[in-house]
Amino acid sequence: MHNIKLIFLAIPLALFVLSSPNSATTREGASLNQRLALHSVGRNAVGPQSDETNKTPTVAILLFDRVEIIDFAGPWEVFGGAGYKVFTVAEKLDPVNTVYGQKIVADYTFDNSPKADVLLVPGGGVRDAVNNPKLITWVQEHAKESTNVMSVCTGAFILAKAGLLDGLSATTVRGGIDNLATAGRNIKAVYDKRYVDNGKIITTAGLSSGIDGAFYLVSKMLGKGVAQQVALGIEYQWDPEGKFARAAYADRYLPNFQGLDGKIISVDGDTESWNVKALISKPASLAEIVDLTKKQILAKTTHVSSNVTVESYDRRNPDRSEIAWKFNDDLGRRWVGFSVVEPAAEEKGKFNMTLHLARAK
Repeated sequence: MHNIKLIFLAIPLALFVLSSPNSATTREGASLNQRLALHSVGRNAVGPQSDETNKTPTVAILLFDRVEIIDFAGPWEVFGGAGYKVFTVAEKLDPVNTVYGQKIVADYTFDNSPKADVLLVPGGGVRDAVNNPKLITWVQEHAKESTNVMSVCTGAFILAKAGLLDGLSATTVRGGIDNLATAGRNIKAVYDKRYVDNGKIITTAGLSSGIDGAFYLVSKMLGKGVAQQVALGIEYQWDPEGKFARAAYADRYLPNFQGLDGKIISVDGDTESWNVKALISKPASLAEIVDLTKKQILAKTTHVSSNVTVESYDRRNPDRSEIAWKFNDDLGRRWVGFSVVEPAAEEKGKFNMTLHLARAK
């Protein structure tokens, strides 16, 4: 059995093709209309232009061991589709091991990498990267030469270590928001935005947020129409006005329950409510499960501006226990929670646990 994480859910990510940074985007078999839409996004699509206007934008993608695949591959697809020249840079030309074992060899090293208009800093397992002085120095130097710098997910911590987020607003993956504020000097951590634009420095939230950040940057550099055509070309529903931000969902106000072994049956919610159903195997008694849950709700509920109050009810039924709790969040909004634990009829010795948290109406 695995320790239950009622907040964090692992979602398998599979990416089967990475385009060469020097190859043109093609869509074999596409209709004439589709091909025109795809190829019209180039800088030479409309009339004679100056040499400066005709210049192909370039993107340098930083690679390091345990880099997250979607963090660099998602934006790569977007920038490549928009006609950018994309290349990768790592400390060495040895194969880089991504977070899921995929290997990729960089085009350049820190010693010979060219300048780029956009510096893309992905995330993943960044602990070693953050503590690599040569990597941080390279980021600092190339950030000065780039027009835009964009981080994805925990790549924000690399920018923070490089001093590039000092005094700025920034975001990162949901689980890193609270730590980002102290990763540099006077960083304002933002939890309710998909991406945050400070002008030159753009930070995006976790994983797939980098795709939206890349579309935003393409629209900023080449125009909204170009970004929209690329989105249609890769069959992506890009919403430039979208409000989705994973870190703003209601489980922001739930503890990351520890000590409960079992499996998640279902989980869903939004910014206003959160629902979880789980099958608990350990602790092995209803009383222990309830006691552990109450203690963590009281001690580990985060982002609150009031005391958390918890009440238990047995309803004169020894085989069912209910917990209710209330609190005000860091914005002063009232929340109410309710949880039920009872024996699982289908699996002896295990317990069904349901949990509901919602804004008070």
